Amino acid sequence: MYINFWYPMTTTEELGDQPLQVQALGQAFVVFRDTGGNARCLSNTCSHRGGSLAGGKIKGDCIQCPYHGWEFDGDGACRKIPSLGKDGKVPGRSRVDAYPVEERYGIVFAFLGDLPEAERPPIIPVPEEGQAGWRPTVVDYPIKGNYERSIENGIDPAHNEFVHDTHGFSGENDDYNVGELREVPSEWGHGFWHTFNAPPLPEGEMRKLREQSGDLEVGTGHHGPNQVWTYIHPNPAYHFHQYLFERPIDEENTHIYLLCMRNCMLEAEHDELMNERNTYVAMQDVTIIQNLHPVLTPNSNTKEFMVPSDKCILMYREWLRDWDAKGWRIDSDEARRNEKKVAYAIPSPQRREVKGWVLDPVPLIDGARATEKVRAAH
Repeated sequence: MYINFWYPMTTTEELGDQPLQVQALGQAFVVFRDTGGNARCLSNTCSHRGGSLAGGKIKGDCIQCPYHGWEFDGDGACRKIPSLGKDGKVPGRSRVDAYPVEERYGIVFAFLGDLPEAERPPIIPVPEEGQAGWRPTVVDYPIKGNYERSIENGIDPAHNEFVHDTHGFSGENDDYNVGELREVPSEWGHGFWHTFNAPPLPEGEMRKLREQSGDLEVGTGHHGPNQVWTYIHPNPAYHFHQYLFERPIDEENTHIYLLCMRNCMLEAEHDELMNERNTYVAMQDVTIIQNLHPVLTPNSNTKEFMVPSDKCILMYREWLRDWDAKGWRIDSDEARRNEKKVAYAIPSPQRREVKGWVLDPVPLIDGARATEKVRAAH
């Protein structure tokens, strides 16, 4: 799991007038709205006695700790310590970590890391958003599986033939093979376009999009460690552009948000059908991911026998090694060893500007050590 990327924390619909506790990267956060309706995200641990801020109340622009009533604003500053009295001076060191938030596509994202704004990897762009002739739907669901395994599944061209009966022939096509992968490199990832044979879609409205079996154009790739774009073109006129945003809850559990943009069947009455079809396909993936062994992506590619169709997965792992070298990977083993006696926080951008924090930053794997470990594994 990595700091310094944007993670989906909740949906716009789910974030109402009460604070939410959200687990991400093995840590707890509180997400709430201030009086201006702006979504805010803080480390969930009160700097006083470790109370869970999400269990408290929203007081104006602040979240109030349920233990002793300390109040923290959306920037993480403590604004009130009741035990000091009405005119008591609040020490600056009482602050908690606050994280940049962006609300897009019906999803609330938080930047969980300490990079300054100019250096932050962006959220994957969705050019169809707000454009005439396109309509969005969002579904989200938890899986008991590692997010890297899930991302690799999303950029794997060979699994469709066997996992998805809407995309392939369930292994019954004797002429099946993975053809040419037309690579698409990008600033924060790698992808490809691929043409393959697919069966007709089921009866009903969806069948109009592809009446017969034939070639299906699909492009897919990753953006950062936790986002995937997938473009599905059943025919030249009808397009489905999907964006997968994943939040690692911890190393073994993930919450996934799937945004689907479509340029057909634009009436709202078709939204439920789209969500049903997307969920149907997603659950087929979930069944596979939840039963992979080992749970985590192997440290060495020699622990899996890879073939040419796995190239995008191998490129994804190269990117992970780049982020390892930057020192962005969380040392999950160390964090777990100390979780009962140490309260950690993902370091926020303010830690680069202000010294003196109560909570320790989450332990990270030294970049040089991570690089050496990979070399040893090979």
